[in-house]
Amino acid sequence: MPKLNENYLNVQDSYLFAEIARRVRTYEEKHPDKAASVIRLGIGDVTRPLTAGAVASLHEAVEMQADPETFKGYGPEQGYAFARNAVAEYYGRNGVKVDPDDVFISDGAKSDTGNITELFSKDNVILVPDPVYPVYVDTNTMDGKQIAYMNGTEKNDFLPMPDNSVKADIIYLCSPNNPTGACYNREQLQVWVDYALENEAVILFDSAYEAFVSQPELPRSIYEAEGAEKCAIEFCSLSKTAGFTGTRFSYTVVPKELVFTASNGQIMSLRDMWNRRQSTKFNGTPYIIQYAAAAVLSEEGMKECMENISYYMENARMIAETLRRKGISFTGGVNSPYIWFKCPNGMESWEFFDYLLENAQVVGTPGAGFGVNGKNYFRLTSFGTHENTKKAMERFEKLL
Repeated sequence: MPKLNENYLNVQDSYLFAEIARRVRTYEEKHPDKAASVIRLGIGDVTRPLTAGAVASLHEAVEMQADPETFKGYGPEQGYAFARNAVAEYYGRNGVKVDPDDVFISDGAKSDTGNITELFSKDNVILVPDPVYPVYVDTNTMDGKQIAYMNGTEKNDFLPMPDNSVKADIIYLCSPNNPTGACYNREQLQVWVDYALENEAVILFDSAYEAFVSQPELPRSIYEAEGAEKCAIEFCSLSKTAGFTGTRFSYTVVPKELVFTASNGQIMSLRDMWNRRQSTKFNGTPYIIQYAAAAVLSEEGMKECMENISYYMENARMIAETLRRKGISFTGGVNSPYIWFKCPNGMESWEFFDYLLENAQVVGTPGAGFGVNGKNYFRLTSFGTHENTKKAMERFEKLL
């Protein structure tokens, strides 16, 4: 009989979004006459199609794969040089210097934020915010690591700061934050970097929503903080930036400066370890996807992406205006596609989820799925169409 990884017993039976899908499916089966009117503003999936530049590049890459002279088989596990250079150039246009050799191309930030745990021993203390993107918690729970929480609340604008009473080895930060939409400023990020350097900790920084930051004084990368290259790994994705949720492209930056001393005194490089891990367990992102992503990351490609992002942020404005009219406090919606608000009438989040679905046929995400501090909060996304977002807010306003 095999010995199983019993840490899986400590993970919730159902992933948050799987439970949402189950409840919506049950409702639609019970009310087939209302199934067509359900509006989904829960899961953060996009609705706008790929940009013209991305589509043209995909077609071009497919044609290249049909020609023996330009056909590509197995590519480098780290990503093609042109894609890694495109990422570095994108950072450069935003005022951040990144070495292309430190860039690793992958198929999703979710994959990499989960897989990165393999580089660290089970003896580490993992510090995560609450509310938190569930993947950070679940992947470390599956691995049997010790998890400590830092509270994100209305009092700190859902932006927890270091607490010297907690000695953390690995720190997860996400800004703009999922689910709260809150965004750290430069001074706050610098405090986190200083804390990590002082405590010899590593920050795992999820910047998947950096392209939504509209206020220029706010940072879009952890590497805008001095010394971050010595203590931080950054994850980013084109899923929301360019609508690649079904196309799959991400990048992880592991600076060569990230080195630590092993128990035997040997110096170990996290960049080299990640390279070894990827080379062993990953065969690379498809050539045609990397080719299209490089086009997206160009100056012209990002202009097209910003048109879609502006579309989504108009939805965020509609949601925010509705909440203001109803006197409901919220965060997000300015530098983030997410709007996080307190459930009305003292409801708990799953109770409000069912209430909103039953009475308005609108689907959101219960805050309880993101942690204890989300128990009385709710998340809506701006990734719907203008038409559906407007309808959803009309129903919301009448209901409350």
